[in-house]
Parts: sequence; C-alpha cells; structure tokens
Amino acid sequence: MRVRAIRRFIVRPVLPEALKPLGDLARNLRWCWHAETQDLFRSVDPQLWDSTSGDPIRLLADVSVERLQALATDRRFLKNLRMIQADLAEYLSGDLWYQGYATENPAAPVSIGYFSPEFGITEVLPQYSGGLGILAGDHLKAASDLGVPIIGVGLLYRQGYFRQSLNGAGWQQERYPLLDPNSLPLTLLHDDSGPVRIEVPLAGRTLFAQVWVAQVGRVPLLMLDSDVEQNAGYEREVTDRLYGGGSDHRLEQEVLLGIGGVRAIRAYCRITGAPAPAVFHTNEGHAGFLGLERIREYMRAGDDFDTALERSRARTIFTTHTPVPAGIDRFPRELIVHQFAGCDDLPLDRVLALGAEDYEGGDPSKFNMAVMGFRLAQRANGVSALHGSVSREMFQGLWRSFDTSEVPIGAITNGVHHLTWVHRELLELLEAPSGSPSESDGYDWNALAEVDSKTIWALKRRMREDLIATTRARLAASSANRGMAADWVAKTLNPDVVTFGFARRVPSYKRLTLMLRDPARLKALLTNEERPVQIVIAGKAHPADEGGKALIQQMVQFADDPTVREHIVFLPDYDMAMAKRLYPGCDVWMNNPLRPYEACGTSGMKAALNGAANLSIRDGWWDEWFDPAYGWEIPSAEGADGSDRRDDLEAKALYDIIENEIVPRFYDLDQFGLPERWIQMIRNTIAGLAPKVVASRMVRDYVTSLYAPAAASSLALDESRGGAAALANWKRRIRDAWPSMAVEHVESLGGEQVEVGTKIHVSALVRLGELTPDDIQVQLVTGRVSGDDRLYEPRVIPFPTGIDVDGGLRRYESWVEAKRAGAIGYTVRVVPYHPLLASQAEMGLATLPASMPTPPSAGYVP
Repeated sequence: MRVRAIRRFIVRPVLPEALKPLGDLARNLRWCWHAETQDLFRSVDPQLWDSTSGDPIRLLADVSVERLQALATDRRFLKNLRMIQADLAEYLSGDLWYQGYATENPAAPVSIGYFSPEFGITEVLPQYSGGLGILAGDHLKAASDLGVPIIGVGLLYRQGYFRQSLNGAGWQQERYPLLDPNSLPLTLLHDDSGPVRIEVPLAGRTLFAQVWVAQVGRVPLLMLDSDVEQNAGYEREVTDRLYGGGSDHRLEQEVLLGIGGVRAIRAYCRITGAPAPAVFHTNEGHAGFLGLERIREYMRAGDDFDTALERSRARTIFTTHTPVPAGIDRFPRELIVHQFAGCDDLPLDRVLALGAEDYEGGDPSKFNMAVMGFRLAQRANGVSALHGSVSREMFQGLWRSFDTSEVPIGAITNGVHHLTWVHRELLELLEAPSGSPSESDGYDWNALAEVDSKTIWALKRRMREDLIATTRARLAASSANRGMAADWVAKTLNPDVVTFGFARRVPSYKRLTLMLRDPARLKALLTNEERPVQIVIAGKAHPADEGGKALIQQMVQFADDPTVREHIVFLPDYDMAMAKRLYPGCDVWMNNPLRPYEACGTSGMKAALNGAANLSIRDGWWDEWFDPAYGWEIPSAEGADGSDRRDDLEAKALYDIIENEIVPRFYDLDQFGLPERWIQMIRNTIAGLAPKVVASRMVRDYVTSLYAPAAASSLALDESRGGAAALANWKRRIRDAWPSMAVEHVESLGGEQVEVGTKIHVSALVRLGELTPDDIQVQLVTGRVSGDDRLYEPRVIPFPTGIDVDGGLRRYESWVEAKRAGAIGYTVRVVPYHPLLASQAEMGLATLPASMPTPPSAGYVP
C-alpha cells in the first residue's frame, strides 16, 4: 500500500548570512538570460544544478547544509557573489535606452501595462504553450534590457500547459503535473493586512484571486491565481490550465485576466509606489476585457460611457497575432449576457456592441474578442508586414467605407531576445568592444567577418553535438516510456551531417507532414551514403485537436522505421529547454505553412541568430526579410487547383531545394576540409538578419510607433478644450448628422486621355447638412483602376478649404497631376475630421458621390 500525504508544505532553506544575496538572485529571473549568474549557481553544486534543469530555487532548496556552510567561507565564491549582486543592482537602477528616450520625449509613458494570456520566460516557469507566450516573454526581457517601464499581467496556471509523451503507437498523450507557486521564482503580493485579494464579478458571483509577482529583470510580471480559500471548488479551478476547458471556462479566464488584471495593477502600484500605466497594451484578444474595466473606472469617476470609452481608447494598443479565424476567441452572445447582465455600472447593450460581428459576413450570435480589441484600442498592429496586410483584409468589415490599405491596422514585426536564444559561445564571438560604433545591444553582428572559418565551423559542430546529446537522452527516455527497445539510440544523428530542424505547434496549416508527401524521396535524402541529411522534429497538438495528433502520429510512425530512425527523430514535450539546444544545433530551419497563415513565425529568427539558414515558404517575417544570402524560399503554389495539388507542388519544391541546392553547398569542401560557401552564409545570416530580428528592435518600435504616440494622444485629449467629453460629444454629433451630408456633384477639366505630367482640375459640390466645414475633410482619392472601376493603391489628396455657394452647398477645388501611365481613376470622398482622431478611418465613416454609393454600414466603430 502507498501512503499518501493529506497535506503538503514547503520547507524553505535558511541561507547563511553571507549567502543571502543568492536568494535575491534566484528570485529575479534575469538569471535565465544572464550567463554569469547561471555560472554562479552552477558553482554551488554542478551536479545538482544539472539535475534540477538549471532551476536556482530548487537548487537552493536541495543543496546540503554542509555545502552552504562551506560556500559561506569560500572567499573566491563570495567575491564572485558580491560582483554578480552589484551587477544586478546596477542593471536594475541604472539609466538605459528608454531613460534617454524619455528625456528627449517628455510625452513618453511613465509606465505601460502589458497583458497576455501566456508568458514564456523560462522553462522553470511553464506558463506558455507556443509562440504567443514566448513572444510575450521576450517582450518583457527586451523591455527590461532597454529600461522600458512595463508591468506585465497574466494568469498563473496551476497545471500550466500540458506535458507531452507518446504511446507505443505514436499517439500524443497529455498529463498535467501540479505546480506549487511556493517552489517557483515567485513572490506573493502583500499589503499591510496580508496577501492581496483581487475581486472580480463572475456571472453574479464574486471570484477571488491572489497575485504572484515574477520579477523579470526590471519588469514585474503580475500573475493572478484563483486557487484561494475564499473561492468555492469550481472557482478555484478557473486558473487550472492554459487554454483548457470549454467556452464558459475560457471566458472566465479572460474576464479574470482583463478585469482582474487591471485591478491587480492598481493594487501593485498602490503598494509599491510604482507609477500607474499611462498606456495599456492588449497582446491578443484574450485580455480585451481590460478595456471594460478601465471604462468602468472612468465611469465611477463621473464620466458617461462614451467619454470613458474615449479616454480608454486613446491609451490602448491592441496587437493581433493570428491570420486564422479559428485562432480568435468568439463566444456565444448569451454567455456575455450571462456574465455582464448583473454589472450595474456597465450598460449591457454597449458591452455587447463592442464585440458584435455586425458587419457583412459576421455572425450576430457571436461576441468576437478581436473585434472588441480593435474597438477598444485607438492603435492596432499585426506582427509582420505581411500579417498586417492580411489583418487589414481580414477585419475590413469594421471599416468597409475605406480601401483595405487604409484600414488602421499597422505592423510591427516580432523579434526574439538574443541573450535567451543565442548559443553562449557564439555570443562571446559577437560581443562588441565597449564603445564600438557598430555596437548593437552590446554585440557586433558583423564580428564573424573577422573570425576565421575554422573557428566558426568548429563551433557549429559543437552546437550539433550539444543537440545530438540532448536528442539521444530525450529519445531514450521516450522509447522507454513507449515500451520500445532503445539500443539504436546511441547511433542516432551524426555531428558531421547537415541537420534540419522543424519545431512548432501542430495545427493543420503549419503542415508538419508536408515533408512526408513523397516518403520514398525523403528516405533517399536521409539515407544517402555520401551526402545524407538528418532532421530533428518537435511539436505539440492542442489536447482537443485530434487532427493535429494524427499528424504527429504519422510523423512518429515514419521516424520509427528502422531504415531511417537514426536520421529523423520526433522529440516529445517540446519546451524552452529543448529549443535552446535545437536552434543552435541546426544548419537549416524548415517552415512550410500554408501562406499566408503564419503571422510571424519567430522560430526561424532564433535559428538565424545561431547561424542557421532558413528554408521556408515566404510567409510571416520571412516574406519581409528573405534574401538568398540567408537561405531559401519554398515557392508557394497558392493558385494551384486544390489543396492536394498545392501540397504536391510545394513538397516537390522542398525536396528539390534540399537535394539540388542545400546538400551540395553544405558538402562542398575546400582544400582545408571546410564548406567555405556555407560558412559565409552563416556570417551573412547573422550580420544581415540579427539587427532586424532581435526583440530590442521590436520593443523600440513599439515605444516609438505605438506607446509614445498613445501617451501623447491621451495627453492631448486631457489638455484639449472639453477633453474626452467634448470628443465623445463631437463623435456622437457627427454620427447622428452624417446621413445629412452628401457629395452632390463632381466635375473635372480634362479628357479621357491625358499625358503623364498633365494637371487635371477637379471640383466637387458637397452638401454639409447639419455638419460644419471644420467637422469634415473633403478628399480627392486617386489610384489605379481595375476592370470594375475599383481603385487600388489609392493616393489621398485633401482639398483646400472650400467656399459656400448657392443652395446650401460648398464648393471644393483642387488639381491632380497624372504622375504615371495606365488606367488611372479618381473619386471624391468626405470623411470626419478632428485633430484628436488617430486616423481618417477611425470612425469608419466616409461618403462618396451618389454615383458611387457608400458601402454598407460597418456597424459600431467608436
């Protein structure tokens, strides 16, 4: 009989006084990207450090008292400890990039609230499922390194995502080990009366949550946890699993994240004295309810709903991360009614309107979290240039009166935190001399130009050896779990063979099994006696995605074949620890999604930072920054007749590139036995891509393009005459009066054929109705025309101030120059104008001449 504990508790180590700084270092997650701090912890007990998978909290809990006593008198260790402690103190308090930026830009926000449903900071804190969480973690780390004053907000999932294993048939199995926050690098938020409790209304009842703080360098990450004694059993499970449960459970999590997250920030700022956020960033729609809570705050201070909405919108940024409709949370309308019907301080009809799909093609029975995100934010962006374009197409229903190119969704391409993902020895080669003019975040990305090829190639081989050691260990454990013999594992992979990597989530559009389209050809590539290839594959399917699990099984069963199993492997339980070996160990990173369904795809960035070439469909970031110097593009057969034909064509292109271009280049050795052309590609890739793909570039872009403009807009709103109330009233008046306005007549002086350079006079008669000239802008819109007279690539030229004429009309006149040959068209358009609007499309209103009827209403757009 096994004896089970009825209760558990944590016995914390008591560190000798001289070693107390170790506890501070362990609780600040900067250690997960600071090599010197990791070395310090490793020196406490190297074997224990490895057995705890590099977890300093577990290390300090398990190290022997005798060892601690010895270290407390070890002068060399204590000297190093003091040095690392002082370095952290300087890092936390010194002026960094943002402090200089804020000095030159007084409107820069004093604080930014950054909300995300998941954060991938370290494998020690498993609160992520994939790219969204890793991106959010890298965002916080880069913000810390730059001194950007962000406060992160998320949830603490007691069972995290899931741990993946395989059964004998290769089918994914899930398990959810329970996490104890007391054994994680977290601190419970307290005030003078004890642990802070956040209260959130949840469908007529109250949900309580405590707040754990993870210190990510300079950035606090607040994580709400519903597993507290004040909650009944069901409520305690609200934060049980990441992306678990049905719609009602997901809605409860998102209400806690958004509404509870704002309340957690308020408590944190009150207790610590930290400045309250001037700007809020909603990272994907899951956190969208934060806007409702901020509206409620303003309403409690005396604003009406519309005024509160304007105040909140001016300070909010929304980032959409998916070009796939299935990736957007859409709740049944009745669930939202059930949740908010008893909320006296928020009018239910206005809440429902924010997420309503009240546009052509929308489903009136659904409440769309992304749609609410756009309506609650004055500024929005996608996560690559291509994704921004796709998002403008995807959400044009909200701004139907405007061309797709005018939809106010911009793009900031994602980036990755180089100190987390670049191999340590490679970072040492790239470290810039202090004060170097080519210095970028402390590194000279061109430094490999001065490093000899032999050194570079030897390092790359060591990277492959590290990956192979990790692969064999994980493969042996997986084989044992599956009940299979593992005698062959020791011969798996070869450090002198070109190594491909493929690791990501496993939805169907990412096409894990495209490489299996022609199994015989793949086998021939893998087992070629003179020039073989090898592939390391990893990824998880969502527990409810049976199709994704079937793809994994198909891949595993192929890799189980004795004729290829030493050349291709599937590693279960993909996590950050595995990724840190996989990216550096690969020579080529594969990515073959259905274009354009990859929003960004940062795994290829991490591989590129480690000198790997990309072999990818031109989707996400690779579409933006592809260059033959950095890898290969797989031609996308988007026009193929049917999905099978498309897969066949793209798989054939994949095989052809591997066989005819990649393999010959890798094995083309010079007289010294070095693949000089390949090594030059490593140099080119790092020098050319690193400055673009690093997260510090991304965070700087957010600061300069979104955070600072949002703070300036909110400041201008506060300082404007009448403030937010006046803007809300103006919008209400404009919306009510808009049907009374019309473009009555348009004429031009010019024939149907003109020469390039000809100036054409255009005039328009506009009936303003109940509006004033200051309320509008009359625009001349020119561009190329399609066969149905649709304008594309539009160019907008505002008319000068018009003059009143008879009959209640106003005449506007301008000139347009024919700058290029071809079929060119024009029209006249009237849009609302106010200096506090962030874009001409903000209100979704535009009027065209009667001969070009205004498209159907876009529904409710603030």
